[in-house]
Amino acid sequence: MNFFKGKALSWEVRDGVLELMLDHPPANEIGTAMLADLEKFVAGFPSLQNETAVCIISSARKSGFSAGADLRELYHGAVSLPEKEKLLGVRDFLKRIHSVLNTIDAAPFVTIAAVHGVCFGGGLELALACDMIIADKMARFAFPELRLGLIPGFGGIPRLKRDLGNAFVRDLLFTGRTMNATRTHAIGLVAQLAGEGEALRIARSTAVQIARFDQAARAAAKKFVKPIPREELQREIEIFCELFTRPAVMAALKKFVEDSGPMPYLPWKKTEISPT
Repeated sequence: MNFFKGKALSWEVRDGVLELMLDHPPANEIGTAMLADLEKFVAGFPSLQNETAVCIISSARKSGFSAGADLRELYHGAVSLPEKEKLLGVRDFLKRIHSVLNTIDAAPFVTIAAVHGVCFGGGLELALACDMIIADKMARFAFPELRLGLIPGFGGIPRLKRDLGNAFVRDLLFTGRTMNATRTHAIGLVAQLAGEGEALRIARSTAVQIARFDQAARAAAKKFVKPIPREELQREIEIFCELFTRPAVMAALKKFVEDSGPMPYLPWKKTEISPT
């Protein structure tokens, strides 16, 4: 399949480059619709790998790459179910999204996240599953989950530790603050810094360069430098589920859902946003 359009995203293959475009209003929240389309996407990898050198994941939404998990859907789904079924539903969703991101992580081609605007929570975890992040200079990155009484649940902590080490993980996680593209480029999270509105163009240019090299060598190099921390990823699911059962989490999610502000996915005051 060279072209697909789903409810939350679309993709096509041209000249050896597979381009996935996230497009789920308002801000590419990752819920059941996005997950179902992502599952169809990764299911096509075996048939796409022989004609694909590079995969670029980007966003059609002006607000940015992705605001993270669909917290409204999470809350409404949780309050409608008995306690035991609520936890089973959360665990099942986490296992499914982990399977998708593990498949992207281990894809037989090079993957690039072309990021602009917000890249928060689950959106950052999707970007971290890619081999490279190319970011618009106005992009912002954050893990705000602790504000809800949770930890990132889509594999973010193990992947960030793998790529950057514990010091940056603790800063991003414990403060919940946003960090701009310049800072994240300086520490190595972002591979290339692009001008405003230029991330996708730079990603496409980079894909052309990558495609020139031997496919088998690319795959071997990726497997060598990017091991998947499967045990830590499984532990992350367990910790998330343990935290999710607490009343404080449901209270925080309820507060989020009732927020009538224009950007509820930014649950902090302007004075709390780090300039770095």
